[in-house]
Amino acid sequence: MRIFLAPMEGVVDHFLRELLTNIGGIDVCVTEFIRVNDQVLPPKVFQRFCPELFTQCKTPSGVPVRIQLLGGKPEPIALNAVKAVSIGANAIDLNFGCPAKTVNKSDGGACLLRTPHRLYDIIKATRQAVPAHIPVTAKMRLGFEDRSNYLENALAAYEAGATEITVHARSKADGYRPPAYWDSLADIKQAIDIPVIANGEIWTVDDFIRCKEVSQCDDFMLGRGLLSCPDLALQIKAREAGTDYQPMEWSAICHMLQRFFDATTEQYSPRHVGNRLKQWLNYLRRHYPEAQILFEQIKRYRTKAEIDKAMTDSICTSAQLQANGVADYAEPV
Repeated sequence: MRIFLAPMEGVVDHFLRELLTNIGGIDVCVTEFIRVNDQVLPPKVFQRFCPELFTQCKTPSGVPVRIQLLGGKPEPIALNAVKAVSIGANAIDLNFGCPAKTVNKSDGGACLLRTPHRLYDIIKATRQAVPAHIPVTAKMRLGFEDRSNYLENALAAYEAGATEITVHARSKADGYRPPAYWDSLADIKQAIDIPVIANGEIWTVDDFIRCKEVSQCDDFMLGRGLLSCPDLALQIKAREAGTDYQPMEWSAICHMLQRFFDATTEQYSPRHVGNRLKQWLNYLRRHYPEAQILFEQIKRYRTKAEIDKAMTDSICTSAQLQANGVADYAEPV
């Protein structure tokens, strides 16, 4: 079983990839999408989205990172895939799943699911352009307006030569609203002879167990679930192995948040210095009550010093609770 870290635009950058893969349990990462128009992009664009290109396309903990491309024209996508490989990419992922209106209006992402033949052409051109040992993978949803043609799209990807596909078990119109239609993934898995990676609505170990049973998939991609529970991949693998595992305590999460905050601070003006931290806390509060408290404390802060103090106080409070015998984490899985 492999667990993938999902490519979430504007959220999962190389800082988060480094932190989350360092925790463990993640086998493969995928970059945020790199938008392709008509030109071959310069190396610096690929390197900005994927600094891991400087380290054999692996995170510091050794987890491989795939380059994801997005666009609607076969030739430019293929040429940019060749360029990415020439500067060190070890796999190319093609985005047919992004539901953002601005992306779809620009002929990218999930809108291509309306025309399976175009999806086929893009994958086929890319597969033919890059060396045979380079995986060409695709990420898609179950459809655009509805879920009526998911098998047609999956077959198009398979027949075009995709190495494997990741399927978010909802249509573009479904957005991120529950439920995820995992049963459709089982249909896809029966129809094609390449790996199908299940994605969508896996927040907990119990969600994973249900998804595995319904989808019949062997591999899984986690996005928001990993952001809200950073060691979810380890929890899942412990359950699969039948071993005990103690979920991460809030104090460990808070130390990780401090490293993330320090690493991302220089990207922003003082006015927006805490934006990325607040974004992550917004996910974490689903699993950690302390994240909600910290979020409320810092949401109006505008300086690094204020935010640093709030996080230090949160760590100290957590340590005091543990010293008093009060757990700040969930039960073992």
